[in-house]
Amino acid sequence: MKTGITKHILLSFLFLACIFDMSSQSVTLSVSPGRGKREISVGDLFYITIEVKDVNGSPEKPGDVGGAKVIYFDRTGQWSSFSSVNGKTTQSVSYTYTVTLRAQEEGKFTFGPITVGGVKSNSVVYAIGAPMPQQQPVEPGNKNQGQSSQDKPEYIGKGDGNLFMRAEVSQSSAYVNQAILYTVKLYSTYDAIKFIGATASPKFDGFVVEESKDISTSLEYETYNGKTYATAIIARYIIFPQHEGNLTVKGNTYTVSVDQREYYRDPFYGHLSVSKPLQLNVTPNELSINVKGLPAPIPADFSGGVGQFSIHSELPAQKFVTNQVGSIVYTVEGTGNIKYISLPDLQNIYPSELEVYTPTSETNVNVGSYDVSGKVKFDYSFMPLEWGNFRIPDLKLVYFNPKTGRYETSVAKGYEIVVERGTGSDKSQTKTKASFDSQLMPVTTDLAFKHRPYVYGFFYWLFYIIPLGGIIITYIWYKSYLAANSDVLAVRSRKANRMARRRLKRAYAYMKAGDRNNFYDEILTSLWGYIGDKLSIPVSELSRENISGKLAMRDISDEEIEHLIKLIDDVEFEKYAPSSATSEMNEIYDKTINMMNSLEDAFKMNRKNEEL
Repeated sequence: MKTGITKHILLSFLFLACIFDMSSQSVTLSVSPGRGKREISVGDLFYITIEVKDVNGSPEKPGDVGGAKVIYFDRTGQWSSFSSVNGKTTQSVSYTYTVTLRAQEEGKFTFGPITVGGVKSNSVVYAIGAPMPQQQPVEPGNKNQGQSSQDKPEYIGKGDGNLFMRAEVSQSSAYVNQAILYTVKLYSTYDAIKFIGATASPKFDGFVVEESKDISTSLEYETYNGKTYATAIIARYIIFPQHEGNLTVKGNTYTVSVDQREYYRDPFYGHLSVSKPLQLNVTPNELSINVKGLPAPIPADFSGGVGQFSIHSELPAQKFVTNQVGSIVYTVEGTGNIKYISLPDLQNIYPSELEVYTPTSETNVNVGSYDVSGKVKFDYSFMPLEWGNFRIPDLKLVYFNPKTGRYETSVAKGYEIVVERGTGSDKSQTKTKASFDSQLMPVTTDLAFKHRPYVYGFFYWLFYIIPLGGIIITYIWYKSYLAANSDVLAVRSRKANRMARRRLKRAYAYMKAGDRNNFYDEILTSLWGYIGDKLSIPVSELSRENISGKLAMRDISDEEIEHLIKLIDDVEFEKYAPSSATSEMNEIYDKTINMMNSLEDAFKMNRKNEEL
């Protein structure tokens, strides 16, 4: 009897264990206000926690949360346990993901459910109240503020206002395309800085930007306005102005997590202090830069380089023969906008007996602490068409030196070359005269007296009619081609979509390779380039305000314009964010393609309406 009862008990335990194992998978949502808060108010940070237990998968970053803006999303914890029942060992693993949000609207909102790895979560409801009035710090002389010292500690100082950022440029006046150093420096008197993250991208309208990785890895101390601060350079950019005028650089917004020291007076122990976490949004000051044009007259052979450069040449081979390709390499070194230097057309400089082809270039550039430096190699191929002695002339590199304010020239040496006769024919080889026998050939057929000349036949004139018709058709096509392409702005508009697709192909390749920096650069270039070409806006005048106005004039809906501006902001945010997952790059890529398709449909619909 006891044996039967024991078997029933064991079977019951095994049945319960199976049920527990099947139900162990779960996805749980919970909401919590910011530290030190009991309720969520407009402007506060709050958190949604996602706990994933024994699920093969991870949640995606929420795209839309009611009444709030998503600031951060990351995995913040991991927990595992082991259990053994009747010799069978099981493992349970839980991951915690935290969504940090900023409350923006009053009201009652619901988030969820979400699905992770096929497992559905619960829903959470949260309320956002009106913004709380800012509490003023209590000074040491103010006792208890109407409350008994026995109820709670009395705060006598919070240290607010002890953190700020300063943006600086190496010079406030510069020439077009001159390198300018832009830095953002953090100043703080708080006990510890735990996190610094950009929540918006900087606005460098009218500049080409190179980001430097040379930032501070530790805090240093500096006295500013008579007060000592812990400082760190958190961002450094080399910017190149693209047109004249007063250009404004708008600093980006950062979220900084610090330990704030709060002082209070305890009724028994006197003055005490406690460290409390605090998050602050900080934006550096805006800066204005006066950009001057390059001095006139600009040399005809100006390379476009602004900085200090030098050029030298190298002729790898010493022996040349006709109709075989040779090579010459020009290397430009220096600091400045070296990536945008171009060399003269060598076909106009080299002897006509040497045919020069388009070069291949190799760029090796370093974005340093104060400038962009490196070298660019231009590898030219050429083919001698004749044999003999020829001179490859010296090559001049004309650039503008902003330190001296003058155009300067660096010269790469030329070479004397000897070209030998090749196996094929060339222009200098002697042409042999064709032999001619003056003796008449004998007549082998009888001549007819009634002979109709061939010029009277239809096929004889057909040989003239066909080429003439071809010339007329070609002329008509050419005139229509010139008419269609005479309007350069219209041509740019027609080719905008094709150019944007090419850039998106490169962005797709970068995304597959995990190269996030080049991926976001190509996405931004495709968006700005497409809009600039479609609206016929020069690159120097591209800005959010300008394209919004131009799109509105083209009868593009306000919702479409808002989606475009938001997409540009999201791409710029992801570019300067600490890191991006592949799923985020996929999402940005899909949004960009959908946006271009939507705009292209809108432009086509507007053209049809105009024709009607």
